[in-house]
Amino acid sequence: MSLAVKSKIVVFILAILVWLALTGLGLQEIITGVIIALLVSLTAGHFLITTHKQKHTLHRWLYAVFYFFKFLWEMVKANIHVAYIVAHPMLPIKPGIVKIKTKLTKDAAITVLTNSITLTPGTLTVDVNEDKKEIYVHWIDVKATGMEECTKEIGARFEPTLTEVFE
Repeated sequence: MSLAVKSKIVVFILAILVWLALTGLGLQEIITGVIIALLVSLTAGHFLITTHKQKHTLHRWLYAVFYFFKFLWEMVKANIHVAYIVAHPMLPIKPGIVKIKTKLTKDAAITVLTNSITLTPGTLTVDVNEDKKEIYVHWIDVKATGMEECTKEIGARFEPTLTEVFE
């Protein structure tokens, strides 16, 4: 079986599992889910699954699970901080766009990093300069001035774990 066919099968299975987890188990939901999963897997299966020479070791999977919980913890902390800012009568914000550096080299790792930054309340990824490995982030409450300090505040929370997962 070719790699393209395997990729489409994996995407189909994952899509149908997600669909069934989010909807009911009624006949209409299952039929709709199968149709949507089939369309997604046929049109984008080869884009969503890429091959690497890396091995999918237990080490990487454990770090991926650890990253999920670390991300949730960072999201909770950021939600509390943004709630404090919104509830404060003086609205103590100092918004701005900052530049951070990343040491990540793989596209998937950079994508997960930028999505994690965007999903964390108070920060939003604006642009990525792939050549210089720089990420521009809108930050609701800028606490640092230099690029190194901003990188420590924003990117360093996620990068070490993502390095273990992807690099």
